[in-house]
Amino acid sequence: METIRAIKNRRSIRKFKDDDIYKEQINKILDCGRLAPSAKNRQPCFFVVLTNKNKINDIADLMILNHSKEDDSYSENVLKSFNSVLATANVIKMAPVLIFIYQKDDENWTVGDTLSIGACIENMCLCACDLGLGSLWIRDIVYAQKEIMDYLKIGKEGYKLNSALCIGVTDESPIARSKNELNDISIWIN
Repeated sequence: METIRAIKNRRSIRKFKDDDIYKEQINKILDCGRLAPSAKNRQPCFFVVLTNKNKINDIADLMILNHSKEDDSYSENVLKSFNSVLATANVIKMAPVLIFIYQKDDENWTVGDTLSIGACIENMCLCACDLGLGSLWIRDIVYAQKEIMDYLKIGKEGYKLNSALCIGVTDESPIARSKNELNDISIWIN
């Protein structure tokens, strides 16, 4: 598949089939993430791949439980974020593969490394699309970052959990969401 076609066809997938994903496919996705550009070539990514269904479900439950404990008020914002976490946890439970993306923990490089992680994840999502797989970039793991790291027992010195990525065979065909028109978000200066 051409790059532009993959960019145009990629969708955030929230329903996955129970089909197995081959290790070779995951390694291709990880490799594309590894090859992404990074600020000052710092290469701040470290990946943890989870394919055990019970452990994937435990991670989703940790997110729900931890967010519930975080704030017992019922403000509109708290309820919205809880609904977001609940929806995300349900997607995670469907995914046959959950990839955690860790980031170097260095205050001096927070912005550059975070941008680099974004490029890495986009490469991974495009690769998944190219392989005929679906993906969903997960941000809501931040609500249980420490608990997930403790559960996984991944003590990668000098790294913190940044994001996760669900991978699987798609069980939906969402239409493209509307995007801003190019003329509305760009200007040319000669």
